[in-house]
Amino acid sequence: MQRVGPMASRLDRIDLLRATAMLWMTVFHFCFDLDHFGFIRADFHHDPFWTWQRSAIVSLFLFTAGLSQAVALSQGQGWPRFWRRWGQVAGAALLVTVGSMLMFPKSFIYFGVLHGIAVMLIVVRLTAGWGAWLWPLGALAIAAKFIAPVVIAAVPALTVFNSPGLNALGFISRLPVTEDYVPLLPWLGVMWWGVAAGRWALLHRPQWLGSGDAPATGLQRGLVTLGRWSLSYYLLHQPVLIGLLTALVWLRGP
Repeated sequence: MQRVGPMASRLDRIDLLRATAMLWMTVFHFCFDLDHFGFIRADFHHDPFWTWQRSAIVSLFLFTAGLSQAVALSQGQGWPRFWRRWGQVAGAALLVTVGSMLMFPKSFIYFGVLHGIAVMLIVVRLTAGWGAWLWPLGALAIAAKFIAPVVIAAVPALTVFNSPGLNALGFISRLPVTEDYVPLLPWLGVMWWGVAAGRWALLHRPQWLGSGDAPATGLQRGLVTLGRWSLSYYLLHQPVLIGLLTALVWLRGP
């Protein structure tokens, strides 16, 4: 990828986008937890009202991750710094797996959003220099979600891709039983589009991504800070929500 010159290490509008996804995710997960504890009744696995929200939240997360990678590469981020951040994401993914095994032993998370991001970051890092090809490649990756069931139905031997381990690729005809599932296909396409969009914006419309200066207003400053601590927030928000609801159930009594 072409280097675009010296820039601030963080661009505030990317962090604002990430914070938006995090707040939306928090509301979504709070509703999920309310259902789990019996306060409401909702079908998070089949009702389009919920499934489309989940897709939108994950898409926003991965698109901003792609934008961030475009910025990092434009600033000449080296492999050592990349691997330090990658190790944090991979370690957090392992914590999610362990935590979900305790709460959902029959449907624990083995390849959720953090697992997917960890793998996609490596792929994106290796392919970021492919330039405009990332747009059609991203479209092909997204289209694979709809192509895979047709191909697998025509070639039954390919049902092997539905098995645990291989289903992390996303070339499946049957969704696995797990609380979160973010495979490479189609989601790598969204991150590729984020990289392509970030690369284009840095070259042609850098002001769209904001600046590294702190925003003037308190609300914006708070959102930018939230966006910059996204991984810590992601790990903590569900334990806090679940803890609060558990306490509420205990206080309410039988």
